[in-house]
Amino acid sequence: MDTLQNITFTDEVVSKLFGKEAAEDEDFARLQAYYIKSRTHERLTADLPLRILVGHKGIGKSAIFTIARHEDKENNRVSILIRPDDIANLGKNEDDFDNLIRLWKTGLLQIITNKICESIHLQFPISQDIKEYGRLVTQFLPFVKQFFQKKLEDKGISGTDKLVVENFLRINRIIVYVDDLDRGWESKKSDIRRISALLNAVRDLSNDNRGLQFRISLRTDVFYLVRTSDESTDKIGDSVIWHNWTNHEILLLLIKRIETYFGRGFDVDKNRHVEQRNLANYLNPIFEKYFTDRGKWENKPMYVILMSLIRKRPRDLVKLCNAASKCAYENDKNKIDTDSLKSVFVNYSHDRIQDTVNEYRSELKDIERLLLNMKPSSQERKAGKGYIYTTTELHAKLNCIMQQGSFFFTNGKVATAKSLHHFLYKINFITARKERKDGFIDRKYFEENKYLTSGIADFGYDWEIHPAFRWALSPDDIGSIPFSVGLSADN
Repeated sequence: MDTLQNITFTDEVVSKLFGKEAAEDEDFARLQAYYIKSRTHERLTADLPLRILVGHKGIGKSAIFTIARHEDKENNRVSILIRPDDIANLGKNEDDFDNLIRLWKTGLLQIITNKICESIHLQFPISQDIKEYGRLVTQFLPFVKQFFQKKLEDKGISGTDKLVVENFLRINRIIVYVDDLDRGWESKKSDIRRISALLNAVRDLSNDNRGLQFRISLRTDVFYLVRTSDESTDKIGDSVIWHNWTNHEILLLLIKRIETYFGRGFDVDKNRHVEQRNLANYLNPIFEKYFTDRGKWENKPMYVILMSLIRKRPRDLVKLCNAASKCAYENDKNKIDTDSLKSVFVNYSHDRIQDTVNEYRSELKDIERLLLNMKPSSQERKAGKGYIYTTTELHAKLNCIMQQGSFFFTNGKVATAKSLHHFLYKINFITARKERKDGFIDRKYFEENKYLTSGIADFGYDWEIHPAFRWALSPDDIGSIPFSVGLSADN
């Protein structure tokens, strides 16, 4: 679909069109307008005691929490949000693991009580002595119910607050969201123990108090380290929800942002199975139709280029579109064309390297050296290689890099070629890949199949440095990238 209206990509327009990078910074009405309610949303909001949402940064965990909490408010459900600063000192210097779990239980109950009372404008029902909360570990909901009933009888609650309390007394449900736990994460043993103790504590609390429900978001690497360090976390397996997107879903999200910006509706469900080439016309008001560069990208639809450069994270797409639209504005263009997009590839790639270093330095201190040394060698360039490897070739490359200096994970383990291979796959620096008969690439990410690096079986995949990183790795040869990057298949 096209429009007669020309776009001028001012900062205000770009912000309204593509949205903010973080859901918590977004105007809620705008977020709600373009939000896509997925099965992940349905699973997170199910009437179950514990839900743990796991995914990379920029994949939309906070967006799901924001929308879910708004739905709670609309339905007069008791719902609170706990942020890292609320729990910053809980169990920080406790060495005994069982006692650490107890501290989490009592501390969480204290925070939950305070936040509930603040939200419905009531005085705290008991003293702030943490020992008082220790007596409520298995009787918290009956205590809250008794407190609310008394307030109603005393006519101490009115208006919307009264509706919330009456609804609680009817459904006996309190929903607690714990978000952004990766803030300040350093992958230390103490960090892992604290998160592990938190997960044990909320599992116990929700089991002992039917109706007290927890929704926790964790970054992929945080969850993985906790899961592989504490055998007790095998009990929460049924509660884990891996949050990921397909490129097709991200394309639908982009289209919905464009259509709602213009005040038009877009039915995502009706278009979930429509082929991407038939959806591409929705991009016409904002993007030129084809990418007019050389190599494998020559005259390819613009959406194919976009989907090949993002790591299946909506935030990547927002960053790419925001930067390209600002370039279009500087050159008095009303659409994002090939030159506008090409002009931001280098900075986009450097930013993805820096984001990755910032995100995972806590797990591998020397990560920047590892990533930058994955650049193609002169020999690889002469052979027309350097970004795509068989497992054997990738391990040889990593062994060569390790000859310049060993790598150590934060847990003290010395890195091997195999463990670095797994690490690079886990952080989305490399993807598993198969070339299809039509020339497009089937790319698999860690969230989609965690066992491709196990070495136990050969699944027929090679390994590829994600296109998003390549301009940063080849600053003196960026012109060759469109000739070497295979475009992602529609999915």
